[in-house]
Amino acid sequence: MVILESMPIKSVSMEPGHGFHVLTKPIGPICNLDCKYCFYLEKEKLYPGERKWAMSDDVLEAYILQYIAGQAGPEVYFAWQGGEPTLLGVGFFQRAIELQRKYAGGKHIFNALQTNGTLLDDDWCAFFSEHAFLVGLSIDGPAELHDAYRVDKHGGKTFEAVMRGLGFLQKHGVDFNTLTVVNRVNAEQPLELYRFLKEIGSAYLQFIPLVERVAPAAEMNARGVQLAEPPVAGEKAAEDSAVTDWSVKADQYGRFLCAIFDHWVRHDVGQVFVQLFDVALENWMGLGSSLCVFAETCGAAMAIEHNGDLYSCDHYVYPQYKLGNVMNLSLGEMARSAAQAKFGNDKLNTLPEYCRQCEVRFACNGECPKHRFLRTPDGEEGLNYLCAAYKHFFRHVDPYMRTMGELLRAGNAAAEIMAILRAEEREL
Repeated sequence: MVILESMPIKSVSMEPGHGFHVLTKPIGPICNLDCKYCFYLEKEKLYPGERKWAMSDDVLEAYILQYIAGQAGPEVYFAWQGGEPTLLGVGFFQRAIELQRKYAGGKHIFNALQTNGTLLDDDWCAFFSEHAFLVGLSIDGPAELHDAYRVDKHGGKTFEAVMRGLGFLQKHGVDFNTLTVVNRVNAEQPLELYRFLKEIGSAYLQFIPLVERVAPAAEMNARGVQLAEPPVAGEKAAEDSAVTDWSVKADQYGRFLCAIFDHWVRHDVGQVFVQLFDVALENWMGLGSSLCVFAETCGAAMAIEHNGDLYSCDHYVYPQYKLGNVMNLSLGEMARSAAQAKFGNDKLNTLPEYCRQCEVRFACNGECPKHRFLRTPDGEEGLNYLCAAYKHFFRHVDPYMRTMGELLRAGNAAAEIMAILRAEEREL
């Protein structure tokens, strides 16, 4: 299991009796870093005058009780994020463990926590090890790439602090994955970045494409924010909302993915697991996507704020996407609400005809609605900003995916493709 900015989960039915996933923000947007590209820091403006940026014990208990009760299966996965969740201290999560045990009802509870790593120490990592936490470490590559945008509140570099935190994780044998935000800078060094992540011991890699838009002037003045809201499904996006200077370019992201894939498919299959490659193989095998951005519909992965407010998605934490609060409504009610069903189905229902006819639609499904702010060549709204990247990548990997799929269906390991490719290249 790989930790996401929005954690990867199986597509979950919203029918009564079925589960759902919630990304937990127990400290809201509060963080000890000031990453230049962070979209979540602005969420402070949703709660003007807020002083207690920490989930209260009452809200925590209500949430844990309802979340466990809402999962139909024998396993329950909690995902803790921020902001920076370690600012809450070990005691907060010790209390969470107590409440999980209280309400487990025989179910197996698993915890994952996403962190920038700068506050990790022996106490934290001993706790993670004792309670089998899976830790996602945010790191954008070697120092010169990581420090380009991931800075502290004084604009200082953070790479060394992250590496120190990684050392504590490894010292205590904590399972960890890496999350890398692919931006305008590190996208130019795909193999340097990939090799670095392998060198520091990461065997589970997640690459998140950075795509943010500058808010229109009127929105900046009205709400005091710098970043534009996601486009409303099926509606025209604001024309004066240019992408930020740090957002990855579509063609750049496509080249980035292909460069890493070409190395991985020849050297690392079965040893290094890249989330996007694994998800692509699922689609090539007709299994459907376990990652929401490539699924036909979404809506099964929500986000809860520090005060118990539940939102449709981590990227849609805006007033119009608020579903309610766990102190007033149950998670199950909100997850199965008409508003959330519409939110999830809009992903499919507003997919442009251009995308419906696309040869790689089965692998992409229009990707995340947050990125659908361009027009198609025939003028229809809703084309994904990263369309060119995915067309390039999915066409490039098609023969390799077909081969790995055939290997797996025959009962063999996908890793056998490496020997096949070596044999083919020797014959050239």
